[in-house]
Amino acid sequence: VQLQACGGGLVQAGGSLSLSCAASGRAFSTYAMGWFRQAPGKEREFVAAINWNGGSKYYGDSAKGRFTISRDNAKNTVYLQMRSLKPEDTAVYYCAADWGRASRVLANPNEYEHWGQGTLVTVSS
Repeated sequence: VQLQACGGGLVQAGGSLSLSCAASGRAFSTYAMGWFRQAPGKEREFVAAINWNGGSKYYGDSAKGRFTISRDNAKNTVYLQMRSLKPEDTAVYYCAADWGRASRVLANPNEYEHWGQGTLVTVSS
């Protein structure tokens, strides 16, 4: 599968932004999907994950209560809605896909086979 993330940009603290990740290739519904982020000089951080039908979701501590992950299998797209953004949310955001464990939510980046190119989110104070 190939992943194309978009929607990043510059936003003021307290604002909202919505990311999307379009997938092409093997049937999208057979993939578990996740969002990660990486700030300069820091390790890649888990943000959110969703199973194949959206019935299970899991969030990293930094995302709980502010971010929402969702997917539309008919559109082969996974979304990350972000609100109440903070300067510390500034990072490159990556979407990831894993085939074979679609029923699960996966928080470990090593569990994902496929990665998008990333989209930059900058939150100004």
